[in-house]
Amino acid sequence: MSEAHAAARAAVLGSPISHSKSPLLHTAAYRHLGVDISYTRVEVAEHEVRSFLTQQGQEPGWVGWSVTMPLKAAMVPQMTSTSRRVQTLGVLNTVVVTEEVDGGRSFHGENTDVDGIVAALQHQGITRDEAPSGTFAVLGSGGTSTAALAAAAELHFAEAVMYARNEEKAAASEPVAQRLGLALTVKPLSSLGDDIRAGLLDVVVSTLPPRAADHLVPQLPTSHDSPPVLLDVAYDPWPSELARAWSERSWSVTSGLEMLLHQAVRQVELFTENMWNPAALQNDADHFLMVRKMRSAIGLHEGAEALDR
Repeated sequence: MSEAHAAARAAVLGSPISHSKSPLLHTAAYRHLGVDISYTRVEVAEHEVRSFLTQQGQEPGWVGWSVTMPLKAAMVPQMTSTSRRVQTLGVLNTVVVTEEVDGGRSFHGENTDVDGIVAALQHQGITRDEAPSGTFAVLGSGGTSTAALAAAAELHFAEAVMYARNEEKAAASEPVAQRLGLALTVKPLSSLGDDIRAGLLDVVVSTLPPRAADHLVPQLPTSHDSPPVLLDVAYDPWPSELARAWSERSWSVTSGLEMLLHQAVRQVELFTENMWNPAALQNDADHFLMVRKMRSAIGLHEGAEALDR
């Protein structure tokens, strides 16, 4: 293995960052691949983005960064290039770092949150190959909410409803929805329960911060013949009150850990594309084993997650 590979490193950036499980996921993947990439946490506040990129980000060895709140939008203008997906959404969660021949660094922004949401919902049986139909609900209007809209489009939903505390902020996502080919309606969070009761929703993705959805539980009907599937992006604590309420009603629910897993799988593929054993070029059996090891690293078992762990 070359000296450059031996010095390779990656990190998750954000603030606060101490709770992040990304180091567990990435470390398990790199051990499986046999590539020497160290992965750590780096506390970076929103106002520190530019100074990080021009100082610490210029140090040798970086192959990429996972990006979490509050940096998902703030990073975008600082990128050397961005994917079409990031251009559409205006937010990223991944930066691929490349060392140029002149010794400088280029930064490419990508968004693998979309991959994570799509895969987590497919894990719950949400697969749609037919013409666009159905309604996809998003709770919240932050950086992950636009990734949820992109996932809705990729899963062939026809329309989305964004339930938000700040409806004006949520309305700013309408141009994104238009670019994705989604009809978007913005509603207050207080109308979620009535819309579930009326059978208007097929999927609910909560992008609200931990505990921010607790107050929605009393809105929920006690039973429903065809309840929507819930993906609660917040995974600490787990189960959230919303997820617990869904489970108590025997409705389908999956945690943000499932999303976190699959978005990290795609990041690993991006960060190792120039290494001796790129994750994206594994055969199906090896890729499956890598994902299983990553899943085990965060205590996420095959099948539906246990809500009492």
